[in-house]
Amino acid sequence: QVQLVESGGDLVQPGGSLRLSCAISGNIFKINSMSWYRHIPGKERELVATLPNGGTASYADSVKGRFTISRDPAKRTVSLQMNNLKPEDTALYYCRADDRGSRQFWGQGTQVTVSS
Repeated sequence: QVQLVESGGDLVQPGGSLRLSCAISGNIFKINSMSWYRHIPGKERELVATLPNGGTASYADSVKGRFTISRDPAKRTVSLQMNNLKPEDTALYYCRADDRGSRQFWGQGTQVTVSS
């Protein structure tokens, strides 16, 4: 089946940078969009960034100017470059793929912790 695997999460200092990667495998076709979400237990899951196929990226207000989403269809990966990280960015980050049939595929998540 379709599998999304995130990597790159780590413990970083405030103001630091981190690059997350999501590797896609399996029989997913006709991707409509790729997104990054983040979640803190007990809180609502938050959409961080999304990149429609053939469209322009959009970001949550809290990460605009600091995060950049990119996609490489040939390598079947989507990345999230995170700069000037803040403690409030601490969360479990998930990759999500949405296909043409409105199917949603999620990765297992990668932990990002921003702390001194």
